[in-house]
Amino acid sequence: MTEWVVLDIEGTLSATDQVLVTLYDYARPRLGPWIDEHADDPAVVEAVAQIRELSGVDGGTDELVAVLHGWMDSDRKVTPLKTLQGLIWQRGYAEGDLVAEFFPDVVPALREWHEQGVKLAVFSSGSVAGQVAFFAHTTDGDLTSLFEYHFDTVNAGPKREASSYLKIASVLGSTDITFYSDVPAELDAAVEAGWQTVGVARPGEPYGDADFGPHRTVDAL
Repeated sequence: MTEWVVLDIEGTLSATDQVLVTLYDYARPRLGPWIDEHADDPAVVEAVAQIRELSGVDGGTDELVAVLHGWMDSDRKVTPLKTLQGLIWQRGYAEGDLVAEFFPDVVPALREWHEQGVKLAVFSSGSVAGQVAFFAHTTDGDLTSLFEYHFDTVNAGPKREASSYLKIASVLGSTDITFYSDVPAELDAAVEAGWQTVGVARPGEPYGDADFGPHRTVDAL
C-alpha cells in the first residue's frame, strides 16, 4: 500500500466536459465583470498584471477578456486564467449555481483509501481555491476532509515537469507516492521524480485511447 495517493481531477475524477463545458461556460461571461468589480483584490491585481505580461496586451478589460477567452478556447493551462476562474467558480459553488459531479467509482475509492490510512492530495491545473470549492460542493456532499493537500501550477509548477513532482514530494515529506492521471506526459514527469504512477484511461474521455506506455493503466479507480 502506498503512503500517498495524489490525484488529477479533469478526466481522472470528473468528466472533462464538466470542466471544458459546464465550468468554462459559467466563467466565460463573468471574467470581465469580476475583473472590474474586484479591481482592488490583490489576487486579481496580480492576475491582470500576469495577463498583460504574458500577452503583451496593454488595453482595458475587454482586451484582457479577449485574451482569456482565447486561452480558454485552446485549453491553455495559464496561471492568471486559472486564478480568475477559480475565484468565479468558488462563488458559483458557494451560491449553489455549481455542483461537482464525479465518475461513479470515484467517491467510494476516495473513502476506501481514506479509511485504509492512505493520505490523499490533489494536483490539478485548476487553482487551489477552485479545487477546494469543487470538493466542498459535490453531489456526494463536502469531501474536503478526505484531502490533506492541494497543489496547482502556482504552488507546485507545470504538470508536465518533473521538478513540480519533486516539489510536491518535499511538501508531503515522502517518496512513497502514487499519482493517478489520464495524461501520459504528466505520468512521465512523475516517474522521472521517482513516483509510482497509474494511468486512468476512461472510455469516451480525451485520453481514453492514449498510449500509456510503461504506466500501469486502469479504466476506473
